[in-house]
Amino acid sequence: MRIERIEIRHTRMELVHPFTTSMGTEYDEEHIMVRIDAEGVTGWGESVAEGTPFYSYETVHTAWHIMSDYLIPAILGKDLQSVDEAIEAWSKVRGHRMAKAGIEAALWDAFAKKEGVSLSKLLGGVRQKIDVGVSIGIQENEKVLLQNVEDYLAEGYKRIKIKIAPGHDLQYIEALRKHYPGLMLQVDANSAYRLDHAELFRKMDQYGLLLIEQPLGYDDIYDHSKLQRQLHTAICLDESIHSIDDTHAALELDSCRIINIKPGRVGGFTESKLIHDYCASREVPVWHGGMLESGIGRAGNVALASLQNFTLPGDISASKRYYKKDIVEPEFVVNADGTMDVPSGPGIGVEVNLKTLETVTERKAVFDAYK
Repeated sequence: MRIERIEIRHTRMELVHPFTTSMGTEYDEEHIMVRIDAEGVTGWGESVAEGTPFYSYETVHTAWHIMSDYLIPAILGKDLQSVDEAIEAWSKVRGHRMAKAGIEAALWDAFAKKEGVSLSKLLGGVRQKIDVGVSIGIQENEKVLLQNVEDYLAEGYKRIKIKIAPGHDLQYIEALRKHYPGLMLQVDANSAYRLDHAELFRKMDQYGLLLIEQPLGYDDIYDHSKLQRQLHTAICLDESIHSIDDTHAALELDSCRIINIKPGRVGGFTESKLIHDYCASREVPVWHGGMLESGIGRAGNVALASLQNFTLPGDISASKRYYKKDIVEPEFVVNADGTMDVPSGPGIGVEVNLKTLETVTERKAVFDAYK
C-alpha cells in the first residue's frame, strides 16, 4: 500500500465541563489528528499528546515536530506491506510514543479498510460490545461528586473512577461507599502521592476498591512494589508502563496486579497488543484507559478494547461526556446496560465530519509524495 499523502491537524476541542486531576484543570483538549491517503483508502488516527507536558513529556508541539521532521518522511511515498514496516522505519527515533501512535493508528485504519474489515477484527478483537466506565475529575465537595455519580449511573455506566489527590481522597471514597455500597469503584491518583502515604492507602483497603491507579511516581516501578506488598487492593499502573519491557519488570516485581493500556502512552496498537498478550499469559487483567480523545481516537480505543483480555470496564465514555459535538458520525453512546457497541464497518467504522473537523483545527500541514 503506497503512502501517497499525509495530513496532520492540530485541533483544540472545548470540554463540556472542566476536568480536574492532581495535575491541574483542563478546559479544552489539544490533540493532533492524522489522515493518511493510500491507493484509494483514507486512514485516520489521533495523537493524544496534549498542550501541556504534565501527563507526558510529549506535547502537541513536540509531536508535530517529530511527525513532520522524522516519522512522516520515513514512510511518505513508500509501499508498505504492513504496519510493522513503518515501525521499523521509525526505529532510530527514541521515545515520542504519542507521535508514533497517532500515525500508526491511521495506518491500521487504512490497512483495515483496504482489506474491507473492521479495525477490531484486524487487531484480533472478539467482542461486539465492550463494558465501559466513566472517569470523574476532582470535585469541589462530596455533594457535587455524589450528584455526578448518580447521573452517570443513570446513564448506564458500570464502573465509576474518581480522581484523587492529597486532601481529596478518603472522605470522597467514604461518601461514595456509604451511598453506593455495591458500586464498582476505583481511584486514580495520577502519581500524586509518595511511599510514606502508605498508611492512607492501607485505609482504602476497607472500602472494596476495584483498584488504585498510579498512586506513586509517574516513572516509578520499584516503590510501587513496596506499596503493593502492604495492600490487599490491587495497584494498577498507568504512567509507568511505556512498553512491553516495563510490563515485564512491573509484573516480575509485583509492582501491580492490573495494567492500564493506552495506545498513545505505549506507542500504538502494536505495542498494546504485545502488552495485552503477555498479561493474558500471566492471567493479569488489563483495561483500556482514556485521554479525552475525539471520536477518531475513541473509535480505535473501542476496537482495541474488544480484545479478549480487556476484562475490566475501560475509560471509554460516550462522546457527549466530553464534547458537545464530536468530529465523527455516528457519535459514540453508552447503552442502557453499560456497554458500547464495537463498530463493525471497515476500519474504525465511523465517518469523520470534515466540516466539524475544520472548525476545531488550529493549524494544518500536508505532505504529498508527488509534490
